[in-house]
Order: sequence, then C-alpha cells, then structure tokens
Amino acid sequence: MSDRVESAHRNTEDPAPGTRAPGTRAPDGRFAPSPTGPLHLGNLRTALLAWLFARSAGARFLVRLEDLDRSRVRPGIEEAQLADLRALGLDWDGEVVRQSERMDLYAEAIARLDAGGHLYPCYCTRAEVRASASAPHGISAADRYPGTCRHLTAARRADLERAGRRPSLRVRAEGARIAFEDRLLGPQEGEVDDFVVRRNDGTPAYQLAVVVDDAAQGVGEVVRGADLAGSTPRQVLLSKLLSLPEPRYAHVPLVLAPDGSRLAKRHGAVTLADRRALGETPAEALAWMARSLDLAGPGERPSAAGLLARWDPTLLPREPAVWSP
Repeated sequence: MSDRVESAHRNTEDPAPGTRAPGTRAPDGRFAPSPTGPLHLGNLRTALLAWLFARSAGARFLVRLEDLDRSRVRPGIEEAQLADLRALGLDWDGEVVRQSERMDLYAEAIARLDAGGHLYPCYCTRAEVRASASAPHGISAADRYPGTCRHLTAARRADLERAGRRPSLRVRAEGARIAFEDRLLGPQEGEVDDFVVRRNDGTPAYQLAVVVDDAAQGVGEVVRGADLAGSTPRQVLLSKLLSLPEPRYAHVPLVLAPDGSRLAKRHGAVTLADRRALGETPAEALAWMARSLDLAGPGERPSAAGLLARWDPTLLPREPAVWSP
C-alpha cells in the first residue's frame, strides 16, 4: 500500500473529538456534484439530506466537485452550484475538493489494482458496449460488460493496438456478488460485472475516483440519490480490493417530474435561478423541500439550521417526491 493511501486509511480511523465513540468511524458526509450544469431542486434536496444526516450526527460535511470529464465542465457552473448551497443555508467544512486536482491519487490506486492482477485492457468501443464513466447511475442490464476482452491473447491485443484501438482498463470482477446494508433501502445485493476504472483516454472512471476520494477524505456515510444504489456493489468491491475502509450508505428518494421521470432541466423552471426569475426566494424553495420530507407544514418556512431540530432519519419518506409547481 502506498504512503498516500496508507495515510488516508489511518486518517479515517483517528477519532475527531466529540463525533464518535472509540473504534467507530465518523459519519462524515459529503455532496459531490459534477459542474456540468445548474443544480435542480432534486439535486439540492439530496444535498440538504446529506447535510442533515451529517450535521445531526455532529459530523463534518464536505463538498467535492466531480470534474474529471473536462469536456462537459462548463465555465461558471462550479461557482453557481456553491452559491446555491449557500443560498439554502448549507455550509461545509474545509476547502472544496476537485477531482481534477487529484489525478496522482487515482493513478496510485490503478497501479495497485494492476499489480494485484485485478485489471485487464479492454478494446471495446462505446458503440460496442454502453459504458460511460461520466454517467454514474445505477447499472442496467444493457450496461453490464459481457467480458469480451477478458481472455484476449497477447497477439490479438497487439493487432487491436496496431489498428488504432486504445484500451480502457477493467476490473476482473469474476462475477462477484456483493452485499451491503443501506440505511434506507435495507439489505442490498448485486452481481458485479467487469467495469471500467480507467477510460481509453487515460481518465480515471467515476467508480474508481469516488471510492478513492471517499476513503481519502474520511467520508463515513455516503448519502446520495436512490438512482445510484445499483452502482454501489462495484464501489464496495473496489474498497475491498484496495483495502480501503467502506462507508455506510443511505440512498435517498429522488424528486420526480409530473410525468414520473427523474426531474431534469427539461422540465422547466427547476433551478434556484429559474425560481428566482419567477419571484420565488431560496427560502420558499427550501420550504418546498422541507414539506416534501415531512419536515414542515403548509405555510412554514424553516431555515436549514431549523430543520436540524426536527430531523429524524427514521421518519424520512421512502417514496419519491413529485415536483409540481
């Protein structure tokens, strides 16, 4: 294990005063958006929940920008996202972390996986396999890799490279079945396919980066949207292969559009900037989030800090909320 990763591992086990009992991990939380577009009310509701989980436990709350896909990062979006969090009254600890500034950490993890015999090169194109490192959602049957390149001979690999194919790197998962306990969804289990940890352009994939970052930052509880539950077995497997501490998970209900699909910009005025343009304040947007979480009644406008006094994660609604302006 490298000095860098060893240090990250030790830091997650050194108790911070007042946050946990000896021998347990702090329930430090985080919100990790991609600066590719404005946050909509569903994104912000998830940020609020992650903040409530962490702050109610007396733990740290961190912000990390997942900006590895530089082709999709848009100028000014990072600043707008952070401003939206502040407008809702959400604070965070320490400096904002950017994945694009942590490439050496990911390279070390990939080298360790490779040295352990856990990786192999894959020459499949995106047209041949629907696998995107920039779209970290649940794993559908269509996204599962069938193992096409797992047993290629050296001669066949050489032929593909002479033809101009550049390989990605995939984990040799061996069909592992991974179980984990979700704080809201209960016991979960899934089979892990041979997923990408480094794209064919050399960029670390989401699945690897998120595991390395959560361990290095000492994140003890990952609170995120329920649409990401399907990718969690991959991340648990990576934690095991890298001998990194595994966080707890809480996959929270999404916000849906009136048509039942996940809320998105195409559904109209769904960002704080949109709502401001219609004369609605961030406090009113926060009040809608609070009502959707059964934390406020009609006409109430509690602050984020005020919601902490009402927060009980056991009473959190398990069904998605529907946004209907």
